[in-house]
Amino acid sequence: MSDELNVIIVDRDPYICKRISAILETFYTWGEVISFTEVDEAISYCLDRETGVAIFVIDAMLGDKSGFDFLDAIEKKFPEAREDTIMITGNANDDIVDRCLSSDVNCLLEKPVRPYALQLAVKAIVSKYLRFARRLLQDPSLAPKVPKI
Repeated sequence: MSDELNVIIVDRDPYICKRISAILETFYTWGEVISFTEVDEAISYCLDRETGVAIFVIDAMLGDKSGFDFLDAIEKKFPEAREDTIMITGNANDDIVDRCLSSDVNCLLEKPVRPYALQLAVKAIVSKYLRFARRLLQDPSLAPKVPKI
């Protein structure tokens, strides 16, 4: 398993990928920032990974697929993906909000993404893993009980 918590960005627009990557690279130190403009390429990358933990920044609409389709495709390999997703959209309407809620995606940001909002959303997800790591350090007997993610 990788010892990094990578951020995977999936958006059809190369400008959006570059912009989000640039924002993340100003503060993110827990892993790599990797972006994709092709959803199938992103799915293949995720399914070929050994690890099952990452932070996802996904556009809700990815052409003929949606960000939710992407999550469906990787959920066996990344069981925490829905909780670890920041969904982004150019039009946050009731339908997108309802899909996020029904898909257990707890974070939705509207484009243009504000740097502080992205930073806070990423920090919230990272904090979950840092708290878990602290628990393992405080009680090493938990480690054998944790299945490989």
